[in-house]
Amino acid sequence: MEIKGHPAIVTGGASGLGAATARALAAAGAKVAIADVNEKAAAEVADSIKGVAVACDVADSASGEAAVKKAAAAHGPARILVNCAGVGPAKRIVGREGPMPLADYERVIRINLIGSFNMMRLVAAAMQAVEPLPDGDRGVIISTASVAAFEGQIGQAAYSSSKGGVAALTLPAAREFAQFGIRVLAIAPGIFGTPMLRALPQETQDSLGASVPFPKRLGEPREFAALVLHCVHNGYLNGEVIRLDGALRMAPR
Repeated sequence: MEIKGHPAIVTGGASGLGAATARALAAAGAKVAIADVNEKAAAEVADSIKGVAVACDVADSASGEAAVKKAAAAHGPARILVNCAGVGPAKRIVGREGPMPLADYERVIRINLIGSFNMMRLVAAAMQAVEPLPDGDRGVIISTASVAAFEGQIGQAAYSSSKGGVAALTLPAAREFAQFGIRVLAIAPGIFGTPMLRALPQETQDSLGASVPFPKRLGEPREFAALVLHCVHNGYLNGEVIRLDGALRMAPR
């Protein structure tokens, strides 16, 4: 599917992988809506790409619905959805202070998994009604999983659970939406140089980068964004979770 002229929604688009993706889509000619809980940062990114910012708590039904409607009012129903909103706190199931608070686990699942599902269902409902393109394509939905879905480390139980859910959601969603010409994919990034990781000491960043077989460095958000663009362009990609990790396989800790 061509990108130019088509409406796109990027959740978590105010920073990190989401911001890089929003900029790449806009550079390719998409009309981009930045959906994020951080309204100020979302507006800054939107202004820089001539897009629109929409306040959105992806895990909240009403907030997600309002964001999708606002984006559609500005650009028309989205043909591209990229789910980048997420959190990744580290905590053991049972730590020195006892069992992980259930609320902490629920928060990660709500934002990462339920949030991805919520935005998928809302955007797909509107996408099913748009006119198909000449190749029968109505649109594409791309979510963000993680290599932690497959090799979760100690302390990543909640995060790995949520990203494993995103990975498992991809194929059944692709099968369900196939009749409407809507493709569904997920990208599972490895260790990327997002603002959260760049805030770590340089020594720690260098050590993490060195753990990647090749290239021995952190992934760049622009490389994630480039894969998003390829997923949109390549009409035969569907129902797949694509690793983007420099051949990294994470150790237990």
